[in-house]
Amino acid sequence: MGVSQLINSIDAAIASLAQGGVTVDTDRQQLLAAANRLRAASESPLDSVISIVLGLHREAGIRTAVEMGLFDVLVDVKEEGITAVALAEKTNSDTILITRVMRFVTALGFAKELGVGHYTSTPKTGFFVTGSPLRDPIIHIAIHSQVLAQLPEYFQKYGYKNPTDIGAGPFQFAMNYQGTYFEWLKANPIQQETFNRMMAITRLERAVDFFPTEERFGATDTSQAVLVDIGGGLGHDLAAFHARFPNLPGRLVLQDLPEVINNIQELNPAIERNIYDFFTPQPIKGARAYYLRTVLHDFPDKQSIQILKTIREAMTSESVLLLNENLLPEKDVPLYNAEIDFSMLALFSSMERTKKEWIALLEAAGLEVIKVWEPKEQLVASGTLFEAVRKDK
Repeated sequence: MGVSQLINSIDAAIASLAQGGVTVDTDRQQLLAAANRLRAASESPLDSVISIVLGLHREAGIRTAVEMGLFDVLVDVKEEGITAVALAEKTNSDTILITRVMRFVTALGFAKELGVGHYTSTPKTGFFVTGSPLRDPIIHIAIHSQVLAQLPEYFQKYGYKNPTDIGAGPFQFAMNYQGTYFEWLKANPIQQETFNRMMAITRLERAVDFFPTEERFGATDTSQAVLVDIGGGLGHDLAAFHARFPNLPGRLVLQDLPEVINNIQELNPAIERNIYDFFTPQPIKGARAYYLRTVLHDFPDKQSIQILKTIREAMTSESVLLLNENLLPEKDVPLYNAEIDFSMLALFSSMERTKKEWIALLEAAGLEVIKVWEPKEQLVASGTLFEAVRKDK
């Protein structure tokens, strides 16, 4: 097939997708993977380099547009469109700056250019309006980029060794800050709020889809805690859990720090709120299940073991720990997973872990993994559930 024929086939496929989209995650990820392979096969060496070095520019352009309020204005624009001059008036911005920022917005498909300095909305414009959960990562992950950009300088200064101290690593170096990332969040309320909301994007449904919840916990005593969500943020996971299993007996307990719990605007009254620091003794003893979702990847082994030991001490022989975490493949790691792993390195001196590393971590805390629950389709960023019990010598 010649290049022109290939382009025609690709354009036809794009037009077909535009009609109905891709609704199945497995199909969508396979399609994206194929598109990435096509791009890689088409790139020249210079193209490959440019795609790496200019990645930060896109984030900076979209974040600037978010903070200017451009998307809030654009989302209501109809077919007639809006001019750069009008956008500048509505956002109290400079017209020339509007034009420059809108080059990113239109090139990435979040608006459409009708003519010179004349724009309208697209189906993607609403991604970054006020109130959208997709807006928070744009604001919050920018901090990650500031740290990541200085990783080479950090390693040049301190040597090419894997960082393992959550209080003295790349984050502290880049931000010139004495304290952990979480302490920095506490001192920056806007970042704390965006972090809290961003954590709600991934939900507990991923785990309960392949864990036999009702079979295992259906006979729980009504006075017993059936599920304690440790570090559970604003409670989205437990709210989804309760909606999925409204008749499951037992108490549902949400635990997090005061700056998180006190920021909850709405939560089902069936869920108990418990202000708790998971480095201190666990106050809920003998729960049927203790649950951690993407908490421990934020901590190096030393602190992770401390957290796990506080849970172990509260567990009885009937208790289980359910650890829902990203699983790093042993080989052929997708780019997304490698990127998240570097975010953990930069912010927390921590890491994404393989199955062997997760099991070893749990065993080091006196826990025994009795089963690893995985979804039928292991997608990029799929959650894996480790079920562990207290191991007594």
